[in-house]
Amino acid sequence: MEKFIIEVNHVSKQFEDGKFALNDVSLQVKKGEFVTILGPSGCGKTTLLRCIAGFQVASEGDILLKGEDITQTPPHKRPVNTVFQKYALFPHLNVYDNVAFGLKLKKLDADTIMKRVKQALKTVGMSDYEFRNVDSLSGGQQQRVAIARAIVNQPEVLLLDEPLAALDLKMRKDMQLELKEMHKKLGITFIYVTHDQEEALTLSDRVVVMSEGKIQQIGTPTDIYNEPQNCFVADFIGESNILSGTMIRDRRVLFNDQEFDCIDEGFGENNPVDVVIRPEDIYIWRKEDEKRGKIVGQEEDDAEDRVPKGKFTKWYGEVTSCIFKGVHYEMTVKTANGYEFMVQDYHEFLPGTEVGMLVKPEDIQIMKKEHYIWNYLEGEVLKNGKVRFMDADWEVEEKALEGFEPGDRVQVRVGFRDIDLQDHEEDGFIAGDVHFILYKGNHYQLTIRTDEGYDLYVNTNDVWDDGDRVGIVIPKNKIYIDKLEEQQ
Repeated sequence: MEKFIIEVNHVSKQFEDGKFALNDVSLQVKKGEFVTILGPSGCGKTTLLRCIAGFQVASEGDILLKGEDITQTPPHKRPVNTVFQKYALFPHLNVYDNVAFGLKLKKLDADTIMKRVKQALKTVGMSDYEFRNVDSLSGGQQQRVAIARAIVNQPEVLLLDEPLAALDLKMRKDMQLELKEMHKKLGITFIYVTHDQEEALTLSDRVVVMSEGKIQQIGTPTDIYNEPQNCFVADFIGESNILSGTMIRDRRVLFNDQEFDCIDEGFGENNPVDVVIRPEDIYIWRKEDEKRGKIVGQEEDDAEDRVPKGKFTKWYGEVTSCIFKGVHYEMTVKTANGYEFMVQDYHEFLPGTEVGMLVKPEDIQIMKKEHYIWNYLEGEVLKNGKVRFMDADWEVEEKALEGFEPGDRVQVRVGFRDIDLQDHEEDGFIAGDVHFILYKGNHYQLTIRTDEGYDLYVNTNDVWDDGDRVGIVIPKNKIYIDKLEEQQ
């Protein structure tokens, strides 16, 4: 049986206000791995790191280090060290004394301290800076000193909490490479926290993607990018075209009002799915070139070289925007049936250009649809002919309540398209915030979190921003009542 250096078993962390920063999180880390915990602000990644470090104690679950329970062990007794975003160096001490500080607390002899400090500074490329004041160092140099101070204690696990966030872009890129090399040299376990997707994909052996206190997916950078397990991961990691589709049968999927070959199996027949296509996987060419035979013919032309030969499903559209991104051009293409696709290509296609597109079957990723067309909510029939759900009393049509009695517990169904969002919260029956936005090619799918803590899914063509306050209106003829046992 494979041994893990760190095991996080069903850990939850609940704060005094009742909110969960971590909700039943489990994670195993192998000795010598570089594991990155990735997610947006407030997802729980730093709380998880602090629980491993001992700066916070889990409300539930346990944390093991080499098989021993350290859940209640104080930080200074754990063989782990933490590098913080703000470095936390002592301004009154020089570089040498900052690095040596922990060793002096352990009362090691001076020769041992000197040997280990010099080795640590050599590892981080700061050998010539021993007696420099830390305030005179650049941000990147201070970060190296902070890492040296952590590794000099010879920890079995090094925890890094967004250590490069304060650096400028070029320095951050350089430090990423240096951290990767350090990890190889040291051979110890790195657990790294960041919100930067590129950083996570660059550094890690495995990536742990988190959202709202839960782990969404664990995998290699390649797996996370190429095989996202849900819409959050697909949307958060890199750029994606995410569209609603229908799995016709194994290896055949419908989206964009067309059928495509794919390589996925096991999704059943005629089942709703979500389809993910990365922008760089879409082949694009000028429609006029195709008409002249440059795409399908044998003329020596750059356009022909870029389009694979074979019986692929093609679709067409018009370029509506084109932005140069330094390495490639990023274009938005709108089809006649109203879908928009993001396409990345090394060639420029100006707005107004009619283009053809295709994607290979292996580049079409299929995911189970987490949310289809209904919000399902538990409610109660009231005496006044209303139904109470989401902590509010809603008017419904009489025919919807036929067969039900006051006091009956029921399932309430509300369609994604049947919820009206108001610009002013006072214009709604209840209010909430836009919590998550997902563009599905021809509409937006919003997650609205109500003030009472319920999540509602809304399909709309209106443009909203994350965090917008909205009023929520549900027409009474769009509220459907079912028996609870019919819940889907």
